[in-house]
Amino acid sequence: MSRSLGELAVRHGLELRGDPDRQVQRVGTLPEAGADAVSFLANPRYRRYLATTRAGAVVLAPEFAAECAAPVLVAANPYAAYARIAADLHPPPAFAPGIDPGAHVAPGAEVAPDAGVAPGAVVEAGARIGAGTWIGPNCVVGRDVVVGPGCRLVAGVTLCHGVRLGARVLLHPGVVIGGDGFGIAREPEGWFKVPQVGSVVIGDDVEVGANTTIDRGAIEDTVIEEGVKLDNQIQVGHNVRIGAHTAVAGCAAIAGSATIGRNCMIAGKVGIGGHLEIADGVVVTGMTMVSHSIREPGVYSGGLPLDEAARWRRNAARFRRLDELAKRVARLERGEGEPEND
Repeated sequence: MSRSLGELAVRHGLELRGDPDRQVQRVGTLPEAGADAVSFLANPRYRRYLATTRAGAVVLAPEFAAECAAPVLVAANPYAAYARIAADLHPPPAFAPGIDPGAHVAPGAEVAPDAGVAPGAVVEAGARIGAGTWIGPNCVVGRDVVVGPGCRLVAGVTLCHGVRLGARVLLHPGVVIGGDGFGIAREPEGWFKVPQVGSVVIGDDVEVGANTTIDRGAIEDTVIEEGVKLDNQIQVGHNVRIGAHTAVAGCAAIAGSATIGRNCMIAGKVGIGGHLEIADGVVVTGMTMVSHSIREPGVYSGGLPLDEAARWRRNAARFRRLDELAKRVARLERGEGEPEND
C-alpha cells in the first residue's frame, strides 16, 4: 500500500521535515531501505547509518533529526510510531467473507455473514463466530466457543470447547487454547486425572504467538486480560491470570494458579511457580526462576550469566560450599572464632 509522507504525518500525529508528496510503500532498515521505504531509529547504536541512509523517510526522536540525510518523521516514541506506520503500509491479507466448501461448520453454529472460514477449518455445534473474523486453514473451533468480532486465527489454531475470545484477538499458527490443565491426584497405585471443568477467557486485543498453549481452568477459568501480548512457545497453566497489557516473551512457563499483574514484562525462558502473585509493573529478566511472590513493582533477575568454562566450574564448586562459609562468617562475627576442626 502506498501513502504520502504528508498523509502518514497527519494520520499518526508526527512532525514531517521533508516533501509531503513523497510516496512510500514499505518499511525497511536504515542500511537497506530505498526511496520507497520508511525506516526508523530507536536504538542509538544504529545512529551511524543516518548520514548515509537512502530511505524515503526515517522515524526518529527530535535530537537526531539534524543528522539524517533523508526526510524525517519526528516522534516522541519512534518505535511505536514506526509500528503504526508499518501496520498502515503492510495490512494483513484481505479475506473473502463466507464459508469455504472445504470447511465444516456444524448445524447450530453461528458464523457472521462477513466472517470467513477457510478450507479445512472445523466449527463445531454451538460455536459463534463474530463479525469480520477470519478462521484460517485447518483451525478447530470447538463446541460452544465464542469468537468475538475482528479476530484472526491464522492457521492450525485449536480452541477447545467453551473458550471465549474478545474482539480483535490475533492467534498465530499452532496455538492451542483450552486444552486440559495438568491436574493429577496421587494415589498408591499411581495418578488419577482431575477433571478440568473451567475454561479460558481471552480479552480484547490480545495476541498469542505460534505454538503457545493456554490451559483451561481446573474449576474456575484461566483469564488473559485485554491487551496482553504472548510470544511463541509459551506454556500458560490452568487457572493462571495475566493482567492487562502485560507482555511475555518466548519459552516462558507459567505454572497453575499464578497471577501476573498489569503492565508487566516477562522475558524469555522465565519460569513462574504455581500459586504465586506478581504485582503490577514488574519486569522479570531472562532465564529467571520466580519461586516466590513479588509484591512490589521493579526489575527482578535470577540465575547466573555465562562465564568462561574453567571459571564457571570453580565458582560452581564454591557455590556448593556457600552454606558452610556463611556459617563460618556468622561465628566469626559473633566472636566465637574458628572451630578446632576447621
